[in-house]
Amino acid sequence: MTIWEALAVWAAGIGAGAINTIVGSGTLITFPVLLATGLPPVTANVSNSLGVVPGSISGAIGYRRELRGQRRRVLRLSAAAFVGALAGAALLVTLPSSAFDMIVPALVGLALVLVIVQPRLARALKRRRERNGGTAHPDGGPALQTGLLLSSVYGGYFGAAQGVIYLALMGLLLPDDLQRVNAVKNVLGAVVNGTAALLFLFVADFDWTAVLLIAVGSAIGGQLGARIGRRLPPTALRAVIVIVGAAAIVQLLLR
Repeated sequence: MTIWEALAVWAAGIGAGAINTIVGSGTLITFPVLLATGLPPVTANVSNSLGVVPGSISGAIGYRRELRGQRRRVLRLSAAAFVGALAGAALLVTLPSSAFDMIVPALVGLALVLVIVQPRLARALKRRRERNGGTAHPDGGPALQTGLLLSSVYGGYFGAAQGVIYLALMGLLLPDDLQRVNAVKNVLGAVVNGTAALLFLFVADFDWTAVLLIAVGSAIGGQLGARIGRRLPPTALRAVIVIVGAAAIVQLLLR
């Protein structure tokens, strides 16, 4: 890795840490940058999973004020995230690399669709709940547990836009404001990425230079994201994610 590639990976880590803290989808920045340095897709993915863990922890610390009073909720949801992440990571190391090469563009495309439609979907489901006169379970109930389990399988396998999925699920099923929901999302991101990375340590090859650069960058980015998360217009952030993700799809298809 050249000095310029190292700087690009470090900068991507900062961007990923900030975006993951604010809304999720930071992998759509780090993953294509790692591919551009010449890493194979699976190595890039597992290196990224381990590298962004400090960023998730940093973001959760930055949102510690919003986490107060949510200990029971975090523990319950983290259990589902842990199980799902193990399953997803196992799928990644079980399937051949060629299968991963074919699946990744579809996953990134799905992530971009979720980034675009998430606000409209959230509003529609909220209106439906209000029409039916239902009340949300304090911890989301079985519906949220199941949704987080399935989305964490995806998170353990690849993870791009998993934060967006979490926000959509929790925003609809938890009776709380978005900032407190976002704080929980950051903890779940740390659980999923950390769980997957622990499994990968025993069965996959890492590029430790990339891991270190992303770890340092994402830890910085997590703090930045916590500071600016309440100020950055969501539309502008989604536009950046879509542009980077589209570039990633093009690059993957041309490999």
